[in-house]
Order: sequence, then C-alpha cells, then structure tokens
Amino acid sequence: MRAIVSVVGKDRVGIISSVCGMLSDKGINILDISQTILQEYFTMIMLVDISKSSVQFSDLVKELEQMGTAQGLDIHMQRAEIFEAMHRI
Repeated sequence: MRAIVSVVGKDRVGIISSVCGMLSDKGINILDISQTILQEYFTMIMLVDISKSSVQFSDLVKELEQMGTAQGLDIHMQRAEIFEAMHRI
C-alpha cells in the first residue's frame, strides 16, 4: 500500500534525516520525495510504500504526528488513494 507523508515547519538541520530515519526503522520505503524551502519554512512531501511495515497504518499516523509535535513540525500521513481522490477534479 502507498501513502503520502507531508512535513511542514520552520527550517532547521536534520529534518529530512529524522523523518526518513523513522520511516526506515519502520520498514517503510520512500518511492518519491520532493522538498523545498519557502523563505524560512521547510516543506516536504513523500510517496512511500508501507506494505512491508510491521506497524499498523493508524499507529504510523500517530507516531508521525507525535514526532512532528516533539520537533515543532506538522507531519501527516494518509493513504495515497484518499489523497488522489481528494485532489481529483
């Protein structure tokens, strides 16, 4: 199953490393990634494959949100098919 992970927050060193490290620890493969800095704000969106993760989707969502809160970031994950349906014209 594929999912979309979005990360937004004040730019600082180590954001990509910490988010990608956590995903790797959970057995999640990053299929595509895009990131940019908008003035002082860091933004990143990733397409990930969670099919080999041993962690339930709902638990992944909670862990990412908690990690974001601890680091002053907004981190969200949603299933790719829901993301695509929401953005279809």
